[in-house]
Order: sequence, then structure tokens, then C-alpha cells
Amino acid sequence: MGIEVVVEGLTKSFGRQTIWRDVSLTLPAGEVTVMLGPSGTGKTVFLKSLIGLLKPERGRVMIDGVDMVNDPDHKVYRQRKLFGLMFQDGALFGSMNLFDNIAFPLREHTRKKEPEIRRIVLERMEMVGLGGEEKKLPGQISGGMRKRAGLARALVMDPQIILCDEPDSGLDPVRTAFLSQLLIDVNARIDATMLIVTHNIEIASTVPDNIGMLFRRDLVGFGPREVLLTSEEPVIAQFLHGTRHGPIGMSEEKDAATLAAEAAAGHPARRKVEIVPQLQPSSGLPVRQGAIRHAARVDSMLPRLPYAAQQAIFDNRRHHAGAGGQL
Repeated sequence: MGIEVVVEGLTKSFGRQTIWRDVSLTLPAGEVTVMLGPSGTGKTVFLKSLIGLLKPERGRVMIDGVDMVNDPDHKVYRQRKLFGLMFQDGALFGSMNLFDNIAFPLREHTRKKEPEIRRIVLERMEMVGLGGEEKKLPGQISGGMRKRAGLARALVMDPQIILCDEPDSGLDPVRTAFLSQLLIDVNARIDATMLIVTHNIEIASTVPDNIGMLFRRDLVGFGPREVLLTSEEPVIAQFLHGTRHGPIGMSEEKDAATLAAEAAAGHPARRKVEIVPQLQPSSGLPVRQGAIRHAARVDSMLPRLPYAAQQAIFDNRRHHAGAGGQL
């Protein structure tokens, strides 16, 4: 089972530039969370701060009693072994075949013998749909296959927390749909806590249990998937609807005068964001334990959620009940 990640008051700057400030949230154990945000809002910096590769100026990241921000390096390093990190570009070594790329963490960080390493690597390659491809070099395979190889490498150390940095980057919509299903299937198999950083609305609308969004140096929203997808918060609604009208500008946030002029001119009709049912594990895979825990957690907060979010939650549950699903 995955581990809960508790973020409290996290603030990160580079020199005089504040990337984000006072970010507080909890990644529930075994659940899948997506972090949205326009380009340049520090989503990747947030991932690196969770794993202790970057040190925020203030705040805490608590993982099983260890503070990844403030505790001594030896404790942080030990806790880092709980993570699997799927990089944006796969980060594969071009001179190594897929088997050796995926085996690399096991050879570097464990004392496992080669027969055990081979068993683990081949099992993880099969899990991500790369069975039989172990002798190929990264340059001989498609971008989607490189993504899956990167995910297999993230899985070989049996992580309890998986961080995915823009896994859809460079993929067409069809491959993104296949990858979305793969992420859900992996969660069903190993029950790891997962955080996916992306600006892809397709992934955000179909994959996660929870969604957060970073903008203008703040966490502007965080909660169950349906709460964010039905949000009337201007920046969240603008991002989800993909419109030019709202706080997000071409390169940075718009100034007050521009926003006032837009308000005076009136808003064009937004395209409707369809709240589709959440993806379920492929046939033959176990029920997602994280989804069961998420449903119980949402039940406890349901009366406090906005009406539109409540309706979207009920619609999702009715769909899966009618299809013989788990919720």
C-alpha cells in the first residue's frame, strides 16, 4: 500500500523569484492525484521538492515520519527509496538496451543477484506492455514505448510513491489515452500513491481521484476530481475550458486593467467540459484499493461539497454501478 504525503506551508524561491508559496495539501495513501497548471508555474519544481532534490525555504514534506525538507540528508536519502520517478522524456541511457536501462536502479542501489534482477525487470516490462522488447535500444523504439520503459524503471524498486512528470509530453491523443489506462492499471496492481504533473486536460478528467492546480505562485485548488472539474474559480475554469478570457495570459498572469476590460466586454460562451466517468482498471485486474478508500473519504465530506461536484460524483458512481464497476 502507498504512503500518505503531507505537505505543509511549502514555499520555494530561486533568488528573488518566488515559484510558489505556502502550499499545503495531502496526497492520500494509494490514491492518484493530478497537479495541473500552466507552463512555468513550478509543477516540476514541486515534484523535486517532494523527493528532496530541491530544498524549499519554508515548510515541511512529511513521509512516514521523515521531513524531506528539514531532516538530515541521510534520513532523506533513505526515504527517497520509497519513490519511483517517471521523467518527462523517459531519461533513458541511449547506449543501453531497455533491459539494462530498467535494471539500472537495482544494480546501483541493491545487492540483488542477476537472476533476481532479471526476474524483476522482465516482470515490470510485462506489466507496462514491453514484454519481449528488452534488447532494443531507446533510439529504436517509439516515444510511447520510451515512456513505458521509464515507468517500468520507476517500478523496479517496488515504490510506495510514484511521481510522473508530464508523462503525456510528446504523445499524440491516442497514445495519451493508452498511457492513462496504463497508469490506472499500475495503481490497481501495486496500490502506490501516485502524483501526475501535467497540463493535459484529458488525463486530468479521466485518471485521478484528486486534482490540484498551481497558478500565480499559489495552490488555487485541491480536492476530489469532480470538485475541480466543476469549479467556477476563474483561473481553474479558464484552464479547463481552454479559453483566452481569464487570469491566465500568454506568458504570465494578466494585469488588473486587462481583466477589467475583459469583464466589461463580457465573456464569450465557454465550451462545455464533459465530466466523463473515471477510468477503471482493465479487465482481469484487481479492484483499486485507493479508489475504495477515496470513495469513503469523499462520503465524509460530501455534504460540504458544491452541488455541481456532488452531482458529478453521483453520476460517476451510477455509471460504474451500472457497468458492474467497483464504486
